[in-house]
Amino acid sequence: MFFPLHPRTACCAVALSGLAACAVGPDFRTPAVSPPDRLLNIESTASGSSFSTDAVEADWWKQFQDPVLTSIESRVAEQNLELQAADARIWQSRARLRVVGADAYPSFSVNASELRERASPNGILRLTGPAGAMGGTAANGADPFGTSALQGQLGSPPYSLWQYGIDATWEIDIWGKIRRAKESAQATADATVYDREAVRVLISAEVARAYLALRGVQAELAIARKNQEIAQATLRLATRREEQGVATRYDAASANAELATINAIIPDLDRQRAALMNALALLLGEAPHALDSELSAGSGIPAPPAIVPIGLSSDLARRRPDILRAEAELHAAVAAIGVAKANFYPSISLTGSFGIQALKFTEAGDWSARQFAVGPVLHLPIFEGGRLMGTLALTKARHQEAAIRYRQTVLTAWHEVDDAMTAYRAEQSRDEQLGAAVENNRIAFRTAQQRYAQGASTFLSVLIAQRDLLATERALARSRTELSISMVRLYKVLGGGWSPDVDGAVNR
Repeated sequence: MFFPLHPRTACCAVALSGLAACAVGPDFRTPAVSPPDRLLNIESTASGSSFSTDAVEADWWKQFQDPVLTSIESRVAEQNLELQAADARIWQSRARLRVVGADAYPSFSVNASELRERASPNGILRLTGPAGAMGGTAANGADPFGTSALQGQLGSPPYSLWQYGIDATWEIDIWGKIRRAKESAQATADATVYDREAVRVLISAEVARAYLALRGVQAELAIARKNQEIAQATLRLATRREEQGVATRYDAASANAELATINAIIPDLDRQRAALMNALALLLGEAPHALDSELSAGSGIPAPPAIVPIGLSSDLARRRPDILRAEAELHAAVAAIGVAKANFYPSISLTGSFGIQALKFTEAGDWSARQFAVGPVLHLPIFEGGRLMGTLALTKARHQEAAIRYRQTVLTAWHEVDDAMTAYRAEQSRDEQLGAAVENNRIAFRTAQQRYAQGASTFLSVLIAQRDLLATERALARSRTELSISMVRLYKVLGGGWSPDVDGAVNR
């Protein structure tokens, strides 16, 4: 099959195709980002971990050198339900991209029909004159446009109309409307990829935070149980001294109260431990208590490395997926302005149809029964009631919002990074001081025990020393947990946990 194309129509199509090289609307340019001079300052005032400008690794959690944490992080990438939902949103955006991109190509459709019809005597038949003026016969031999053969009935008798053929339409993208729409859809698809990677960063950081918090609670449990044993030994000593008549009932009662106080700490720590195990199971898409056997054995609080790589401040804008997502959304908003502007210009489509039409099935294959129509169709907007102006104003306002949101995202990132580094340094200093306090409180408690056993001091000194030791040991465990979690927060705001090579993930 072919369309007999008129020479003028062919010349028009060639000329319009040449015009389709331009695209109205602004072109997108990546915003310039200049981070503050002191952002990611690697000078460290603490004697613990120091910073380096080495690149941030995607699997930063391996620096803790904890095989259980590494195993959980590797599994969460496949099992986390939020990541799976983000993947589904990517597939949706890719499908929308294909839908928008299809407008750039001609559309073809095939149709076939067999219709049973009857003409009304009050319709177009009034213009055809007397019965039989049009000639021809229906499939049953009757005049299809004449008076009905049935006595007392007006209009034509029912007849069959056989039709089949092919239709084609192609809108010539003169002003770049379709290209701008595809550009906007492509940027939106890119934004969903970066959104998925932003979720990945958050999930990997949350897994590490929950795991370190669990190890911290387990460390506090071990401290509480150790102090429980000490309190039981102190109670036995106070009871024995009371029985010997060298101590009063006050000593035994105080020792018993201290033991009960320590015992009361343990159930709450057990509750926190169970909740954190379940939180990790939920992040892995598992049922409650699914990880209890894997996590129940405490292995200590993983310590940060001696050198913490944080990269360069100039790389931050290309490493944080939320900034890249905001940039892609800004790109989509810019391209949408081009679509809105193109609607003000005339659009031209090339349309064509070719088919067969016959009143008899036996004639439906005759070449003489062919029919066709081909040519350009011009659409020129004259009056839209303000719709086009309103649409353009709307897209410009959305572009302005996207630009503000991009600047806000970048500024927030700078603040988050600076705050995270400050918190990490502060926690290092706090950890050093608490470590010294624990060592001194241990010496004080041992001395108080010895002096009380020798009758050289009262039980009150033992009680105070034991409470101070327990408090500083728990504070040190929390500080070391918080120090490791501070490193997790630092890598979260640095955009660790994903690879920037994902830029090509969306089919272009």
